[in-house]
Amino acid sequence: MGEEAANKQDMYTKDGSVDLRGRPVLASRTGRWKACAFLVGMHGSLLLGCLEHRWGQIKHAGYEAFERMAFYGVASNLVVYLTTQLREETVPSVRNVNNWTGAVWMTPIVGAYIADTFLGRFWTFTISSLIYLAGMLLITLAVSVKSLHPQCTPDGGCAAATRGQVAFFYGALYTMAIGAGGTKPNISTFGADQFDDFDARERDVKASFFNWWMFSSFTGGLVAVLVLVFVQENVGWGVGYTIPTVGLALSLLLFYVGTPFYRHKPVQRDTASGPARLVARVLREAFANRGCPMQGDLHEHETAWYAAAGKRRLHHTPAFRFLDRAALLRGGEADRRPRPCTVTEVEEVKLIGGMILVWLTTLVPCTIWAQVNTLFVKQGTTLDRSLFGVRVPAASLGSFITISMLVSIPAYDRVLVPLVRRRTGDPRGITLLQRLGVGCALQVLVVACACLVEVRRMRVIRERATRGAGDTVPMSVFWMLPQYVLMGVGDVFNSVGILEFFYDQSPDGMRSLGTTFFTSGLGVGNFLNSLLVTLVDRATRGRDGRGKSWIGDNLNDSRLDYYYVFLLILSVLNTALFVWVSMRYKYKREFLEVERMGAPELEMAGAQQGKVDDTRLTTVKAVQAAG
Repeated sequence: MGEEAANKQDMYTKDGSVDLRGRPVLASRTGRWKACAFLVGMHGSLLLGCLEHRWGQIKHAGYEAFERMAFYGVASNLVVYLTTQLREETVPSVRNVNNWTGAVWMTPIVGAYIADTFLGRFWTFTISSLIYLAGMLLITLAVSVKSLHPQCTPDGGCAAATRGQVAFFYGALYTMAIGAGGTKPNISTFGADQFDDFDARERDVKASFFNWWMFSSFTGGLVAVLVLVFVQENVGWGVGYTIPTVGLALSLLLFYVGTPFYRHKPVQRDTASGPARLVARVLREAFANRGCPMQGDLHEHETAWYAAAGKRRLHHTPAFRFLDRAALLRGGEADRRPRPCTVTEVEEVKLIGGMILVWLTTLVPCTIWAQVNTLFVKQGTTLDRSLFGVRVPAASLGSFITISMLVSIPAYDRVLVPLVRRRTGDPRGITLLQRLGVGCALQVLVVACACLVEVRRMRVIRERATRGAGDTVPMSVFWMLPQYVLMGVGDVFNSVGILEFFYDQSPDGMRSLGTTFFTSGLGVGNFLNSLLVTLVDRATRGRDGRGKSWIGDNLNDSRLDYYYVFLLILSVLNTALFVWVSMRYKYKREFLEVERMGAPELEMAGAQQGKVDDTRLTTVKAVQAAG
């Protein structure tokens, strides 16, 4: 009987995943890339080649590729629309693009909290994706319906936008931003949830997940910057926005077709009712025990308690030692009220603290990334963009970021990682923070290249006397290619590394919120760029406003090279700070004893979990835990 129960238990996932109705799910019929194919939306041969170690075909395209196409279809050329159609000046348009992009990447904080605490990832995504689609529909109307946007003559002259037209357009943009709040932090996390961490094979496969997730993401972005940007400028803005809107709607239908294959993580409402309350509780308990000697016992549940709850117990670490007092049993009283925090709860707060420090060092790289859709585009519009008789949109140069990523990700995952893995023994080849460090160094090179190109552009301007606002500098736009290619290669280490780091290091019940460390970093980076552009513009214009701005409306008569030097100094200092933080960071260490526990032990633990009080705990000596 016991053997039969054990065999039945092996049929189901070991991490507590359930279906949409809350029932245990069969491991063989759900999750893994069978489910992710509906989410990722990339070519099947690459998908299976990476994760199943064979080449094959999948007929599904998923949500993520179409969402990226929609987002970049708007973001990549937004600064051009604002300056040419709504007639905004350079600095205000850059600021507005940064503020909107920042909002898109900051709203996921709210969406992740709702998912982790109340609705779960699936339903939060479902509601938010409909809001996102509504935003895209409104933007399409704003650029298509004549009464909703300024009318332009064939010679390029446009009437000034009315307040109503401006309000409608920005209302549509921020509706899209609100929808992004629930989609961005949950779709990638939901995809990672399709792999069982308690299954050794699935855990190993999951190590490549975020590489290929970003691959599909930037495939959609490549279509946007190569095709949609060209359509917007040469066919019409309405057509350029209609294409991604229709694609987004179709991808949502495809997402729901995959519903029977999805695994869902139950909402852990018992995790101190959310991360904010957990952090407050641990800090309060640590402060209350501040005068107690660290020679007592630390409170922790037995392994069986965590196994029955479908959770993971964390090892004690020496980081942030003062927080250990929150788990201290004063006088050895196991039944003391209020209950002390467990070692695992304390370690979860330590993880949040460590991630915040790493997050701070990602802000400057995110600020550098904000240049791609703003100053890089404006810089490109001043150069010679002809190629085989075709005028290349400046925003299309962003495709080289995507192309270099699409080439680098397979090379990284299939060549570099296996080579390095043989030397280090790490399943990832290099550690998460080492990957981020390489990305930071490459972004320093990006800014250095942008600065050198701008220095050359200014020299050509002086030699050819092309200082007029509408003058085309006789210098090929493809001089900017090195900075775009380096940005793409750097993102394989930086952007993918940031996403993987914050997912991997997040406490078990806060994975959606952990992913928002990645999105919020991009958001704050855009806000920082908006602030820097505004402050630099005001400082260089002088109090009377008559000085020459580094970032003026006429870039041919500005000093953008000075601004890039400023960003280069920031990047070098930030890289040094990152090295200092990463050398002191302590990685999360989990117990995975559930793999060694049979069905009878799990059933017994589950039966006792709800009946046994705090007396069902083991104590860990503080001296042993510190060791």
